[in-house]
Amino acid sequence: MDQLDPVRDGTRPPTPSAHVDTFARDHLPPPDQWPVLRFDLPELRYPDRLNCAAALLSGAEGAGAARPVFRTATGESWSYGELLARVDRIAHVLTGDLGVVPGNRVLLRGPTTPHLAACWLAVLKAGAIAVTVLAQQRPHELRTMCEIARIRHALCDVRAVDDLAKAEIPHLAITTYGGDAPDDLLRRPAPDAPFPAVDTAADDVALIAFTSGTTGRPKGCVHFHRDVLAIADTFSRHVLRPRPDDLFAGSPPLGFTFGLGGLVIFPMRAGACALLLEQARPRQLLAAVAEHRVSVLFTAPTAYRAMLDALDGYDVSSLRRCVSAGENLPAATWHAWHERTGLRLVNGIGATELLHIFISAADDAVRPGTTGVPVPGWYARVQDEDGLPVPDGQPGLLAVQGPVGCRYLADERQRTYVRGGWNVTGDTYVREPDGYFRYVARADDMIISAGYNIAGPEVEDALLRHPDVVEAAVVGRPDEDRGQVVVAHVVVKEGAARDAEALRAYVRSRLSPYKCPREIVFLDALPRTATGKLQRFRLRGRGEDQ
Repeated sequence: MDQLDPVRDGTRPPTPSAHVDTFARDHLPPPDQWPVLRFDLPELRYPDRLNCAAALLSGAEGAGAARPVFRTATGESWSYGELLARVDRIAHVLTGDLGVVPGNRVLLRGPTTPHLAACWLAVLKAGAIAVTVLAQQRPHELRTMCEIARIRHALCDVRAVDDLAKAEIPHLAITTYGGDAPDDLLRRPAPDAPFPAVDTAADDVALIAFTSGTTGRPKGCVHFHRDVLAIADTFSRHVLRPRPDDLFAGSPPLGFTFGLGGLVIFPMRAGACALLLEQARPRQLLAAVAEHRVSVLFTAPTAYRAMLDALDGYDVSSLRRCVSAGENLPAATWHAWHERTGLRLVNGIGATELLHIFISAADDAVRPGTTGVPVPGWYARVQDEDGLPVPDGQPGLLAVQGPVGCRYLADERQRTYVRGGWNVTGDTYVREPDGYFRYVARADDMIISAGYNIAGPEVEDALLRHPDVVEAAVVGRPDEDRGQVVVAHVVVKEGAARDAEALRAYVRSRLSPYKCPREIVFLDALPRTATGKLQRFRLRGRGEDQ
């Protein structure tokens, strides 16, 4: 029988919190706005008292202490034992000199390095709440997030401190790391002794992950200590299936939950190692794979497509798992990668609200053109606007339940995301009769033109099959006669002709004429967020072939 969450369903009170500062718990949504949480798998039934940082660091015990946990492109290598010692030292400084108490929110900012990962683990081990932000975020964005989460402490890479200082956030104490100053986090005096992990409850808040906020006020997604382990014990354990000798690498930063899972949580839960790259553009990823013999790779579909043209110059034979998420994976990209490497891309959909991937498939279960099936421990269905399931083969809204669910920090948009106990992700999907889920479009990106429903990703996939097209993004533009018309924004290879008519003809040869773009706009690059997600809202309103 499904195991529902007893806190969510009111059958017992929450486990007593270890938090002295109760702001985050006090600002969770009311229980009747929570999604149903399900813990069907035995490995998801965690003890009432749980500190996820201590659990992840358990690989440092005994013979495992000498195993490598983090490496860098410059040749630096940390063992599990060395990481534990550094985490304990930082935790001593946090709770001593810096006065951090359990439940305080601590902002973390910097490029992807072992020190940033150590700070994240130290904050959690000390019972505080990690709020990891992107190094690219600007002062006004940082100020807004600190206001929402009432953040008073920040640990920041000395190279990324300028914009944080410019934000002029009231009462924020900024401590830098990686510098030469005597008050640098890594130079402050601390006891040379183990730090006992704070005895947090499994449902104490561990982290707040902010959505990008590109179209409005960012939302703080609150996740518990048990949630951190749950994503490893579902997607990683059952789909990715990592091995202790794996070396992980990827492009998503740790401020993006796709990167936090793929580069810290998953390898550590498996006793494996991660190569943490400060710069991880496509060619840099290929060079890292070839030089360091990476076996598990995490990046977005756009990066896999960009790497195709440079593959001949690099040995990627060490790869055995390539995970794609962050945006829809076109079937054309899947087939091209498989043809060139022999590897089946592991497609997946995740969400900041649910922390990581919840629908996916690997190996023989992969079906190009679909996202996959619900990850063990997760449940999904396609429903209409009224919350009623729709028949297989009919598009509708994707709704998900599992061991992790959306809990926005003091945000009325909770009512929109959670409906009837289900997390409604904002994606339009079709469930095929055999249980596979196929992405159609973002629910707000479906184009309706002259009465026809047109899914932008389908048109994008057709465009991407053209040998000269590197990137494509399709949006609807308002039109007085048709309601909307299809507008394609395209990036072509350097030196290729920008021939809109030729591309239209190419698409018409593959799709119904009504799906063919009425306009094609050529760009040097598509607008993206710092995490690599396409900013479609910036493309709307453009027009005329260029």
